[in-house]
Amino acid sequence: MASSGLEGKTAVVTGGATGIGLAIAKALAAQGANVVIASRKKENLEKAEELLKGSGARGEVAHHVLDVREPEAVDRVAQEVADRFGPAQILVNNAAGNFVVPAAKLSPNGWRTVVDIVLNGTFHCSHAFGTRMMEAKVPGHILNIVATYAWTGGPGTAHSAAAKAGVLSLTQSLAVEWGGRGIRVNAIAPGPIEDTGGAERLFAAPEVAEAVRRNVPLGRFGRPEEIGELAAWLCGEKAAYVNGACIVADGGAWLNKGFLPYLEG
Repeated sequence: MASSGLEGKTAVVTGGATGIGLAIAKALAAQGANVVIASRKKENLEKAEELLKGSGARGEVAHHVLDVREPEAVDRVAQEVADRFGPAQILVNNAAGNFVVPAAKLSPNGWRTVVDIVLNGTFHCSHAFGTRMMEAKVPGHILNIVATYAWTGGPGTAHSAAAKAGVLSLTQSLAVEWGGRGIRVNAIAPGPIEDTGGAERLFAAPEVAEAVRRNVPLGRFGRPEEIGELAAWLCGEKAAYVNGACIVADGGAWLNKGFLPYLEG
């Protein structure tokens, strides 16, 4: 099997203890990266670390309790990772928060919390880890997890859609600013993904989940490992010329406007 170029590199995955973040961490670890997962709940991190170690990790695995809303804490973790492994060469900004609520009923605190985690947290982490990459003159990659409603909008997700739109713009801005210094910056926009916990909370009822599934042209939800493998490819050497891109992995759902009934054949 050809090398992915991830062997021996250090990757930090925020929100890496569950769901898509854990799937990304697993894919990176399987390809030889040292993986550091970070999130707010220590019990989730400890379980995830054991799972990663027992599921084919070829590099070291570690965890840090971290709230990405706190820039001082982010900077501390970035330095602790650098002290142990050297400056991280891969950062996956996956930490997020979301809940469905009509904008008219969205509280200032609800708005602030989601924007603070998704947008501000992504910037804090990108700045702390990215500047260390550049200071050490090591090539690096920052991968941001967004959503297609970053450009379509989404009823009930005004807070998250606005924050993800900001992350998409940040992705493009940093790709230009930092590309010349050896740091690629890209994004993935997953569609509805099965077995991640977050999806079940958002869909709330089986009939809602089924309506969402029917809107996906491929007729199914995505699998966490599909996002993990895509992320590993983007972080590896085979994607070395990909910079400032947002790759959609949603089975074509965002393109399905429903203007005409689906025609078979």
